[in-house]
Amino acid sequence: MSSQQQPYPAPRYSIYVLVVLLLAYILSFIDRNVLAMLVGPIRQEFEISDFQFSILHGWAFTLFYIFLGLPIGWLADRYSRKWIITGGVFLWSIMTVACGLAKNFGSLFVTRIGVGVGEAALSPPTYSLLSDYFPPNQLRWATAIFATGITIGSGTSYIVGGQVYEYFAGLDQLVLPFLGQFSAWQATFVAVGLPGLLVVLLLLFAKEPPRRKSSAHDGGKEVPIKEVFAFLKQHWQVYTALMMGVSAMSIIGYGTLTWFPEFLQRSYAMPKTEAGNSLGSIFLIAGTAGTLCGAFFATLLEKFGYKDANMRVVMLAALIAMVPAIAAPLMPESQYALLLTWPVIFIHYTHFGVAVAGLAIITPNRMRAQVAALLLFLTNLFGLALGGSFVAFFTDFVYGDDLALGKSIATVSAIMYPLAAVLIGWSLSHYRTMLDINQRIIR
Repeated sequence: MSSQQQPYPAPRYSIYVLVVLLLAYILSFIDRNVLAMLVGPIRQEFEISDFQFSILHGWAFTLFYIFLGLPIGWLADRYSRKWIITGGVFLWSIMTVACGLAKNFGSLFVTRIGVGVGEAALSPPTYSLLSDYFPPNQLRWATAIFATGITIGSGTSYIVGGQVYEYFAGLDQLVLPFLGQFSAWQATFVAVGLPGLLVVLLLLFAKEPPRRKSSAHDGGKEVPIKEVFAFLKQHWQVYTALMMGVSAMSIIGYGTLTWFPEFLQRSYAMPKTEAGNSLGSIFLIAGTAGTLCGAFFATLLEKFGYKDANMRVVMLAALIAMVPAIAAPLMPESQYALLLTWPVIFIHYTHFGVAVAGLAIITPNRMRAQVAALLLFLTNLFGLALGGSFVAFFTDFVYGDDLALGKSIATVSAIMYPLAAVLIGWSLSHYRTMLDINQRIIR
């Protein structure tokens, strides 16, 4: 029996794998984003500016993360995706703990690179793996559930990061076994890095499913990278616009992740723990609900006859979120800023899960991990590497005032949301053409 004729894995087992991958994704965002709750103590200890801190948060992490995604995608289209993911989780967990051993800017920069190297091994193989665990009509829900790791992990990083830091900061003297005396921010890294080793154990029970044909373009054979780029070039209108549109959204998302907790502390003198709890709750509740509702909205639009429903959700999210996103950081009081942040986070995070599913549907199976890696390369290059620095650029070099951080966040939203909406809107007709071609998908 060919891999295409074989049934999909049992639903119960597929759900187990999805849950474990979701746990890994949650921890990845905790480990990468906990730094946002440590802006003050790290800036003070290393005597650095906002822009220099953004290099630690964004550039150091993405230096290898974005470039390793493409070769990892190539490997994932040929070899065991399970073992690639397992190795990545182990590496980034160890390197997060190692961030807690850093004694200066340079050593923290290097260990942040290590975290990025490990996390590069998660998403491209996962998106390919999910397409072989779940049939097309369930895939958008599976990718949406996986994408909730972004908001759950980010929200948890704020809550746990703030509380863990405050706990360690309240101790008279912090000495860890075999490691000696630590500052509170260093101990925070150690505490959030260790749970990843438990996920490694859970991944050992996952299996590599048979690969399935997906479309008329997919011959079921390994596809050389030259052929992948030839395919993307042939359909450049779709892939360029969609990837750049999602990248514009990621600039806002990562810029907000990096700087909003600090904005609450600077602009409203909000205590670190309160800022973490408030923003963390918004991401956990509104962000997670928005991510899942993205799949619901796409399903609803599809029932009304919109074949491009997945990508139309992305365009609508950019248009609707724009006004409250600009207004929130300009509010005179913290309660109004947080009140507007609830709908912004809900609307913004409807886009990513359906965007990934939309790209998977039009992409041949043997190219999916590589195309997903390219999407992640761009979203992380523009979002994770540059999003925080884009905000910091306006703060340091345009407004020239630490207290203008809210204006910087609003400025980035005013630029990027309209750009994303225009790019996605322009691509919709080309996307529908691709869907028509792929009506010959072999199920």
